[in-house]
Amino acid sequence: MLRLKHGLLQAAGWLFYLCALMVLALALPERLFNPDSKDFIFLIGAVGIWRYSMGAIHFVRAMVFLYVVYPFLKRKVAKLGDITDPSHVFLMVTSFRIDAGTTAAVYGSVIREAIECGYPTTVVCSLVEMSDELLVKALWERMNPPERVALDFVRIPGTGKRDGLAYGFRAISRHLPDENAVVAVIDGDTVLGEGVVRKTVPWFALYPNVGGLTTNEFCEVRGGYVMSEWHKLRFAQRHINMCSMALSKRVLTMTGRMSMFRATVVTDPTFIADVESDSLQHWRLGRFKFLTGDDKSSWFSLMRLGYDTFYVPDAKINTVEHPPEKSFFKASRKLMYRWYGNNLRQNSRALGLGMSRLGVFTSVVLFDQRVSMWTSLLGLTTALIAGVKYHVAYLMAYFLWIGITRLILTVLLSLSGHPIGPAYPLILYYNQIVGALMKIYVFFRLDKQSWTRQPTALKRDLASFQQWFNTWSSRTMTFSAGSIFVAALFAII
Repeated sequence: MLRLKHGLLQAAGWLFYLCALMVLALALPERLFNPDSKDFIFLIGAVGIWRYSMGAIHFVRAMVFLYVVYPFLKRKVAKLGDITDPSHVFLMVTSFRIDAGTTAAVYGSVIREAIECGYPTTVVCSLVEMSDELLVKALWERMNPPERVALDFVRIPGTGKRDGLAYGFRAISRHLPDENAVVAVIDGDTVLGEGVVRKTVPWFALYPNVGGLTTNEFCEVRGGYVMSEWHKLRFAQRHINMCSMALSKRVLTMTGRMSMFRATVVTDPTFIADVESDSLQHWRLGRFKFLTGDDKSSWFSLMRLGYDTFYVPDAKINTVEHPPEKSFFKASRKLMYRWYGNNLRQNSRALGLGMSRLGVFTSVVLFDQRVSMWTSLLGLTTALIAGVKYHVAYLMAYFLWIGITRLILTVLLSLSGHPIGPAYPLILYYNQIVGALMKIYVFFRLDKQSWTRQPTALKRDLASFQQWFNTWSSRTMTFSAGSIFVAALFAII
């Protein structure tokens, strides 16, 4: 009954969206649809065509990897047989301030995987609170793992995830794992799908230079409909991008929710230092430590150490998402602020590794991340200027173009294997515009960081003048960049 009700609501949503597009198209002057007219509607969107080329390349690469290359590689791995078995598996979970129900589901899935994978396994629990330790011990007693499965607790101060990871990595180092051991790094709100360990470990044997890999994410959102759809759309887009980058073995992040590494990587003092105390020297803001973004730090460390990265699309995990605010707009902006800040802090120094290390396509993708904050606003800004200077029909035509293209993008996303919904076209556009504005804001304030789950912010003991300079120089540069962008378009149009 619930499934039928959900299907009817989805159908009604799609019908409403298509009707809205038709109404908008009928409201436009007929001359806009005349191919001989200089105002032909597709010219309105011509300024954004080059943006779609990068998306199209990603999509084609993703489909080639997902439906051609990966199935071929899976058959190749299957033929290797037991030679791909690791000597030991470490399943390390970091938990802090997560509700007991989620914690029980997470550790239950981790212990289950430790039992069912069949390998010698150690579950490493990086915990802050005694209540979590008692809960894990109760689960352990109830599930009664065999002797080949061990349990190791690491008590840490509640000073952030980076410290929790570093303490856990050092605890694994004390086990003296050999070069065939692997380590799964799992977030405290991530429920492992069945068989995820056996699906991920063979790739380290197939690709000796792969230092880390990550997995396909789905989510359960403790929030409203729009918040839930927003997260699901993000994971569908993530899946496409991951598949695309996996074709070059250059996946751009070792997702903190669940990634797997060679034990020789996580026990490397250089890697541990990169994750624990990563920092950036900025020409204007000075040197500051990274509070968040451990997944980006681990990726950069792997690249710098000479490793490749990979993605396993059929190894699935389910994350339990707790929005930081009840309001969708507040919650989404908070999350964007953290995600885009992590991305941009790593971007410039990643490009500094050079094409010889990253490859041409990866370098282009990283460069596109820097300019996309402006190109994403180009179409809307152009349409607004044209609407003010000439006729409001230009703005209406632009929104019709957006409605059609986002509908096409949503349909293409269905090929990823992730579900789609009628809210996706609107959320895609929301992400484009609001996301671009957030990127611009963050780009000039890279030193400003905070967690969304806990009230922890980066504190820098700066002199009063330095604090004043950082604040006002950031505001000045944001205003100047935005003004130049708008003025240039006014002059062109």
